[in-house]
Amino acid sequence: MARNRYDMDEVLEEKFDINQVKRLAKYVAPHKKKMLLALFLMLSSAFLSTFLPKFLQLEMDVYIPDKNITGIVGIVLLTAVICIYLVVCIRLKITLTMHVGQDVIHQLREDIFEKLQELPFSYYDERPHGKIQVRVVNYVNNLSDILSNGILQTITDLFNLLFIIGFMFYMNVRLTLICLCGLPFLFLFIVLIKRGQRRAWQIQSNKQSNLNAYISESINGIRVTQAFVREDKNTEIFNDLSQNYRDSWMHASYYGFAMGPMVDLISTITTAFVYVLGVHYIIDGNVSGVSIGVLIAFTAYISRFWAPINTIASFYNSVVTAVSYLERIFETIDEPVEVKDAKDAIEMPAIQGKLEFEHVTFSYEKGVEILKDVNFSVEPGKTIAFVGPTGAGKSTIVNLISRFYNVDSGRILIDGVDISKVTLRSLRKQMGVMMQDSFIFGGTIMDNIRYGNKTATDEEVIRAAKTVCAHDFIMQMEDGYQTQVNERGSRLSVGQRQLISFARALLADPAILILDEATSSIDTETEIVLQEGLNHLLKGRTSFIIAHRLSTIQNADCIMYISDGGIAEAGTHEELLQKHGKYYELYEAQYKSV
Repeated sequence: MARNRYDMDEVLEEKFDINQVKRLAKYVAPHKKKMLLALFLMLSSAFLSTFLPKFLQLEMDVYIPDKNITGIVGIVLLTAVICIYLVVCIRLKITLTMHVGQDVIHQLREDIFEKLQELPFSYYDERPHGKIQVRVVNYVNNLSDILSNGILQTITDLFNLLFIIGFMFYMNVRLTLICLCGLPFLFLFIVLIKRGQRRAWQIQSNKQSNLNAYISESINGIRVTQAFVREDKNTEIFNDLSQNYRDSWMHASYYGFAMGPMVDLISTITTAFVYVLGVHYIIDGNVSGVSIGVLIAFTAYISRFWAPINTIASFYNSVVTAVSYLERIFETIDEPVEVKDAKDAIEMPAIQGKLEFEHVTFSYEKGVEILKDVNFSVEPGKTIAFVGPTGAGKSTIVNLISRFYNVDSGRILIDGVDISKVTLRSLRKQMGVMMQDSFIFGGTIMDNIRYGNKTATDEEVIRAAKTVCAHDFIMQMEDGYQTQVNERGSRLSVGQRQLISFARALLADPAILILDEATSSIDTETEIVLQEGLNHLLKGRTSFIIAHRLSTIQNADCIMYISDGGIAEAGTHEELLQKHGKYYELYEAQYKSV
């Protein structure tokens, strides 16, 4: 699969999938007690509030004409009690729904992050990291409103609507039917815009994703940007992406903004008709049941009738928007984990160190084979070095040993056990890997070295650092091992980051040690000292080394020259030189250039 770039929109879902909303409901289900309590509070308050216009009608038509002071005071006190109850219910509802909403968001974010921990390297190879980040943070956060308030408010408004319609029919059937005449026009409007509305929010989410991807890429590459004076060009690209995001948001918002005015227009027209006909009925006197008090109370019910409809319409807008985000969130959660434990996977026994490649073929992209029918065997405790041109497959071999990718065909055996049949955790816990990219996490130097062995003591950390010649430069820093380093170790040199990463790998005390260009950024003087420590550590441990500088691997038990998808040559340093083959040419070219 080709990599999705910051300037490439992700594929849109053509059809509205109600299952996305159903899946979200499953996250809400564990909190049903709180939700039911909040729903009861909201329904009870909504039901009681529908009596308030009726109380007004009683005062206007009965108690005031009869000068019934006791009745008027009673109505006022009852209204006050209901209002206090409404305030208490609203307060409790807000508290409950906020807790439920944030708990659901937390669970969603936890699920998507856990899934990201399981996904193979290929997933991250195919898309910008900023597009992944926006799903975990922005998209999940955008669901907050619908989860915290929208669902319960909509259910309450639906029941409230039924209560109000019931009271309106009780007061006057004709006026109620006039009021209801506007609903078909509103539903028709929703049907006409729903497809365009959903697509508009999908496009908006894509443009947001693109912008976030470029911001992430620009931050990570800021040193290169400034070195090559690309600030103006990068700003131009950013402005274009930002403008695209703005335009898409404005276009999507037009649909949402259109809903409110349409509800207001229909409600205004129907209310005007009710006023005109109500006054006509009062003046005419031929229609029973219509009085000044009834008309005043009825108009109060009309405003209450259209208010929940407006809220429901807004909730519909929120659902359409939320679904566009849910598609991306659940897309990530549903992403198949290609590299995973088999159903009957066993724990990897304690590794002795024998490794075998049997007819291994591998490709990152279909049809483009990196390794073709590779076969070799390594005895326990041996050190194997891989050399060859860039892109030949050296790093691929060691990645397959750690099972960061699945082979297309063939088998990889450790101590006679197929590594595809064991659990990933039990396999990788017995390996120490130092990647070509020396990643340093935010925190102390001590924490970074201990990253591969959480139970290691401070003394063990220091011993590992001394072995790889990192101790001296660490102690020269202001707080020694407790020195705080920035994300990615920006305050450290490339060589220092490599030494820390090396100490991290060694501290894990692995049965199999993998070093991918471990000494590529270390100066010659340090390399000489480091080599002595390496020779000591590699004894009795099966090790695989990828090296560009041949001086670091001359003592390896076997050197394999990787080329054209396979092993072109294999042997010791002296044996390969005697062959006068590709390794010899590489050796001569490297030392003639010195």
